[in-house]
Amino acid sequence: MAGANSGTRRQKPNILITGTPGTGKSTTASALAEATNFKHICVGDLVKEKNLHDGADDLFECHVINKDLVCDELEDIMEGGGNIVDYHGCEFFPERWFDRVVVLHTENSVLYDRLTRMGYSGTKLSNNIECEIFQVMLEEASDSYKEETVTAMQSDTIEDISDNVASLTEWIESWSPWVIII
Repeated sequence: MAGANSGTRRQKPNILITGTPGTGKSTTASALAEATNFKHICVGDLVKEKNLHDGADDLFECHVINKDLVCDELEDIMEGGGNIVDYHGCEFFPERWFDRVVVLHTENSVLYDRLTRMGYSGTKLSNNIECEIFQVMLEEASDSYKEETVTAMQSDTIEDISDNVASLTEWIESWSPWVIII
């Protein structure tokens, strides 16, 4: 049943936007939230604001998030629906939270330029480019969520982002809070 909500009682769907850093997750999530009046939750910002981490990873110059603390923080929020979660990982979120999982892809030369503008270099840069080349995020999403929930979208240009937002807005508008009882 396209548009059905996996048997939950939410009145609005939840969407996870994931992908390698630099693929446009925050830009897409922010634009989609504005278009739909949904709440944009940037997990990276939440981790920093609420100290939901176990310290720093010096090699990759980032926080080591505490996945249990993040999930505890989001549990009640996700039950209400109407959320767009933006994070570069997805395997630790409960499957029941999301009605659509969007994996953004970016052509490698475009991604390289974006990441270098964001200050990525060395191991951090090469690791993220390799993740995109090998489609690690799509594999992770496909392993963690039902096939009909996961969708991949190209995110090379502003036009791609606009098209993705329009497509996702249309999907949200067609979504229905049907409860499936078996």
